[in-house]
Order: sequence, then structure tokens, then C-alpha cells
Amino acid sequence: MSELQGLKERFAWYQDRLNDASGRFGGVTICAATKTQSAETVNAAYDAGVRVIGENRVQELLQKFPALNRDFSLHFIGQLQLNKVKYLMDTVAMVQSVDRIELARAINARALRDGRRMDVLVEVSIAGEANKGGVPLESLDALLGEAYAMEGLRVRGLMAVMPACDQPEDIRGLFRKMRALFERERDRGHALDCLSMGMSHDCLVAAQEGATMVRLGTALFGARQ
Repeated sequence: MSELQGLKERFAWYQDRLNDASGRFGGVTICAATKTQSAETVNAAYDAGVRVIGENRVQELLQKFPALNRDFSLHFIGQLQLNKVKYLMDTVAMVQSVDRIELARAINARALRDGRRMDVLVEVSIAGEANKGGVPLESLDALLGEAYAMEGLRVRGLMAVMPACDQPEDIRGLFRKMRALFERERDRGHALDCLSMGMSHDCLVAAQEGATMVRLGTALFGARQ
């Protein structure tokens, strides 16, 4: 089986099952997590049906970007240092990992300087893990309140990286809690449309609990070498 055919089959398999799992929530977009994948493989993913890709590292993104010759929506999904913001403005459509006010301010300032608005998600530390990114729950309202008011940002929703676990059922409650936060913000009048949560091992549970986007790497490309 060719690389392209394999990607097509895996993408279609996951897309069908994610949409079925989503049920009343209305479907799920797959963001292909392309860390360590070659530009050739990423381009093949587009030909297989992928339209949204996510990169974790600024340096790798910049090295790969010139060879990405398909019409992707490119998202940044990793932890972002303030001094790297300037490198993303001409390359990405969305930053999914805004987790502190200083980062929101840096993206806003650069976007205003460039005469654009940057789509962003606010990353939430839903499990309180110190070794992962995300704004603590007790600081979420303050970050959202300031971000909503920034003219250079368009807050599209929330993102979370869940704890590693053997059984996705063990973290179903965290997915449900994220969906509740998402709905709370919409009830407050904010037009959020993206809830990015779930990866290869737990994406179906995420879809059942209301994810609108999942980030798949291993499921599409296989284990990293």
C-alpha cells in the first residue's frame, strides 16, 4: 500500500468514526499533528483529505513551511515563547496555545502592527498538570476577559491537552468539564466555535463529549521514529 493510500484510509476511518461519535454536537474537524513529519508527507496528507495541520515547534515549522505547497489551514499547537511570536504571523491561521496574558498581549501587538487579526484558542490546564501548558482554571476568566477585548485577536474557543492515560474513559470527566467551560462562554455571549481537545488515543471519547476539533498524529502517520 502506498503512503498516500494508507493516509487516505486512516483519515477516512477516523473522520467517519469521529463524526458518528460526535452525534448531537455536529461533527469534528481533524487537525493533523505533523511534528517530525516531512513536508512531502504533510503534502500527501492534504491529498488524503486533511485540510488543517498543527505544528508544535516554531523552528520546525519555519523549516518545513516553504515546501508546503497545498492550501492548508496551518495552526500552531505547541507551547509558544514570546520571542517567537513574530515568526508565526505570516505562516499560521491560528494559535491554539494561548495560555497567559503576556502571550495574548504579544500576539495582539504583532497582529495590530501587521494590520490583521489572529485567530486564537485559549489553552486551559484542565487537569492542573504543572508540566503542561495551559492557563490555570482560577486565572481563566481574567485571561479570557482581556483577550476578548484585544482588537488584534479573535478568540475562537478553547483548547486542552489531557493527561496521559491507558483508558480514555478515565478522563471522560475532564472532556465534559472542558465542554461545560466552552458552553459557559457561549452563554455569556461570546461567539466561540472551536473546542480543540483529544488526540490519537482518546479522540473518540473527546468527540462524544463535544470536541469540535481533535489533534491526530500517530493515528494518521504511525508512531514517530
